[in-house]
Amino acid sequence: MGSKTETTSKSKAPKAKSKTKSKSKKDSQLVLRLDKEERDDFVDLCKEMDTSAAREIRGFIRKFMKKNKT
Repeated sequence: MGSKTETTSKSKAPKAKSKTKSKSKKDSQLVLRLDKEERDDFVDLCKEMDTSAAREIRGFIRKFMKKNKT
């Protein structure tokens, strides 16, 4: 009695493009220092509000620049 070996290929389907406003991948970082407790509280609040800290900081930067550009 012979054994039959079955192989399956786990190929991933191409990911659909997301429907975000961004036209290109984000490729830069901004490093800032703050108290651990303040950072943790901010991250926790963002999670409670179903958003991310990075998204909120990017939003702040965009609003700040729009308001203050000459």
